[in-house]
Amino acid sequence: MITLIETIETWISYCADVKSAGLTIGFVPTMGALHEGHFEMIRQARQETDCVVVSIFLNPTQFNDTEDYDKYPRTLDKDRALATDAGADVIFAPQRETLYPDSFNYKVSESDFSSSFEGEHRPGHFEGVLTVVMKLLNLVQPDRAYFGEKDFQQLKLVEGMVKAFFMNVRIVPVATVREPDGLALSSRNALLTPQGRKQAPEFHQSLTVNSTADEVRSALVSKGFSVEYVEDYKDRRLGAVVIDNVRLIDNVSIKDSI
Repeated sequence: MITLIETIETWISYCADVKSAGLTIGFVPTMGALHEGHFEMIRQARQETDCVVVSIFLNPTQFNDTEDYDKYPRTLDKDRALATDAGADVIFAPQRETLYPDSFNYKVSESDFSSSFEGEHRPGHFEGVLTVVMKLLNLVQPDRAYFGEKDFQQLKLVEGMVKAFFMNVRIVPVATVREPDGLALSSRNALLTPQGRKQAPEFHQSLTVNSTADEVRSALVSKGFSVEYVEDYKDRRLGAVVIDNVRLIDNVSIKDSI
């Protein structure tokens, strides 16, 4: 069974042994409720590094909605078994008070890109994301860290943070993993009712249509989605919708639109 580490002191000792052996570390940060998208990142890390570490920490500071935080799936025992099957060596699962001894008084913020898209609709979200990612990267000391392209804005902000602070880690983007019907894999999908799950793929299908962002937004509304945004950014089309009281995000390459 995979090694489970829950304290910083135990991790520091383990990490020192890995580094002294000249081994590389691949890191997959998650909030748990693992799915095939996470497994793809773990498998890629397994191919490219010697020791694969998966963090499981449901980060409270990136939730601007307490209800959303409370209903987020918590499945540590199941995740532990799944991460083992995918090829991980270690699960690092620290407690809230361990990662936030300062009670979130110290924060990492970005003053441009983070204010749009997700940042506009989830105030404070990216402060929480960037802060916890920096903490985890500093603790885990990975050679490579893997982030999914489904969370495109998060990926770009993490890349920018690593560059801005001269952090010695390579951020590796991993392509979005989808269900056969096109729905991007997400831990939130488990919260959909059968009817919501049936309708959800229309979100991705609409994003890929060769229409303007406004036209896509109108089409989604007509299909019963509550649309937070559909906007084009450089060569990507990003969107966020609510269906069945579940918030879903996705993005596609504009070049791939049909």
